[in-house]
Amino acid sequence: MSRSHPSRSLLPRARHLVPTGLLTAAAAAAGTVATRQGVDSDWFERLDKPDFFPPRWAFPVAWTALYADIAATSAAALDELPEEERRALWRALTVNLGLNAAWCWVFFARREVALSVPVVAALTLSSAGLVRRVGRARRRYALALLPYPAWCAFATALSGAISARNPED
Repeated sequence: MSRSHPSRSLLPRARHLVPTGLLTAAAAAAGTVATRQGVDSDWFERLDKPDFFPPRWAFPVAWTALYADIAATSAAALDELPEEERRALWRALTVNLGLNAAWCWVFFARREVALSVPVVAALTLSSAGLVRRVGRARRRYALALLPYPAWCAFATALSGAISARNPED
């Protein structure tokens, strides 16, 4: 259900954009630390990857755009949602970004490929939940955030395929 509020100044938007940006950046930084440990390793190079594995450059491009989208869309929804729904969105966003960073640590730092599949599946469901929550403020926020669960669903398929192809990892 969309809610219409009077136009607000830039200050309330910054009030939400700064913390959503910082939270998203923290998740990105945690994920980057874990990913860097594994992506440049012989272990990762030896993994049997499916034909639909994207080129390496696609991951940082996609994640940079997605993290910016998550921070901006969440902030915009937080500006408009009533207090109870705002608190629920904050909780959902925190859990989601925790799962986001956790997948990187499970897959790349711990090299637990099979365990990474349920983690990224949970991230996909959590991301779809974020779309639903931001959509309560405005439908266009939900539409703007749709690439995130779509990418996470792709990551779930990719992780599942890598796990199936590399049962010893």
